[in-house]
Amino acid sequence: MAELVRRAGLPVSAEEAFAWHERPGAVERLLPPSAGIQVAQCSGTIRDGDRVKLQVSFGGVKVPWVLEYYGYEPGRRFCERQIEGVFARWSHERRFEPDGPDACFLEDRIDFQMPGLWPIRSWAERRILRGLEKTLRYRHDTVAADLAEHARWRDRPRLRIAVTGSSGLIGSALVPFLTTGGHSVQRLVRGRSGEHEGHVVWDPETGQLQADRLQPLDAVIHLAGENLAAGRWTAERKERIRASRVEATRRLCQSLARLLRPPRVLVVASAIGYYGDRGDELLDETSRPGRGFLADLCRDWEAASRPARSAGIRVVVARFGLVLSPRGGSLAKMLTPFRFGLGGRLGGGGQFWSWISLDDVLGALLHAIMTDELEGPVNFVAPEPVTNAQFTRTLARVLRRPAVLPVPAWALRIALGEMAREMVLPSARVVPRKLEQTGYPFRHRKLEWPLRHLLGRQTPE
Repeated sequence: MAELVRRAGLPVSAEEAFAWHERPGAVERLLPPSAGIQVAQCSGTIRDGDRVKLQVSFGGVKVPWVLEYYGYEPGRRFCERQIEGVFARWSHERRFEPDGPDACFLEDRIDFQMPGLWPIRSWAERRILRGLEKTLRYRHDTVAADLAEHARWRDRPRLRIAVTGSSGLIGSALVPFLTTGGHSVQRLVRGRSGEHEGHVVWDPETGQLQADRLQPLDAVIHLAGENLAAGRWTAERKERIRASRVEATRRLCQSLARLLRPPRVLVVASAIGYYGDRGDELLDETSRPGRGFLADLCRDWEAASRPARSAGIRVVVARFGLVLSPRGGSLAKMLTPFRFGLGGRLGGGGQFWSWISLDDVLGALLHAIMTDELEGPVNFVAPEPVTNAQFTRTLARVLRRPAVLPVPAWALRIALGEMAREMVLPSARVVPRKLEQTGYPFRHRKLEWPLRHLLGRQTPE
């Protein structure tokens, strides 16, 4: 039998921390993106007898892992035990101990045993313990930061928020982040809504919105659109991208403007591709647009929100930089070659990459909704952009691999075509002027820490 006990301080009361764990989305927020675990089914509560079904990936094979909750003591304790899975035995207890009125300690105690004979079982348990150490470090860091972000708005009412693109990279993380903070979320989705509670039909091609199922809304976050990096930019694909971004945004804004009670605020996704290729010029929200397909797309995309502004809705345009997550985007594509020691700079390496951690995207979206003076374009990037050479060196250091195999610009142009010229090789040194002026507290200002956090790598001393 192996045992692991870890304790962490949290910046809220024991009752508030416990309530976070009780809300929908807590299981999703606690799963490290590098762990290969997904939620297959969840009852939504942690009371005795409730269950959660996970899928654990082992070498590409998904194995079910079913856990049942027990030992529920409101505000103080809950436990889980394995019903089905790879362990011979598994139990996990979480205790919440007050540390004054506005702080507490969270203690995790895990007991488990692997099946098999002693030598093999002992070796497997040691490996599992090392992985659990990383998992609990990730969980404690995430819970503490999420609680601190939500505590900033403790005195404000909880909101009713609709989200488009809720299955994408940002949306799938945003929904559990909001619900664990106590907000009510409705997903605007294609297809039939009656099959899932909280889903409302929205057709981006026609603009039809199932208004009779839509609760009165405080805010809408519009993230839906064709993935820009999913393939070469053929003429047909560029047309699909434009339709999914520009026309769909215009139709959604027209639908929201027609509601009897429109939302107070709308956050519309855009991208720092708006600025084009600008070398080492320092760019903020007042900088002029660039040139090229992506810059033109972003300009038209942002202008498509005009019907919402005309209806008196406060509109925030989120110009996203390179969003860091091993589950998707540029970082996910780079991980495999870098893990095999085959990574290196892209092109000359001098082009600036303005990045932002996925957790800061979530926090900044909530900040945009809650901050009444924030309006218009807002750069969703970290305060310290890096060059591509600095990015690749940092990633290689975190993974403990060399970065000695650069990919020349001509090879990228052949492989990716116009997308390489517009998304990989351009330089955009963008800063989050408005977020900093309105007091958003970045979790990750420097690149190395979010990479270590997301990839489960030991934080440097």
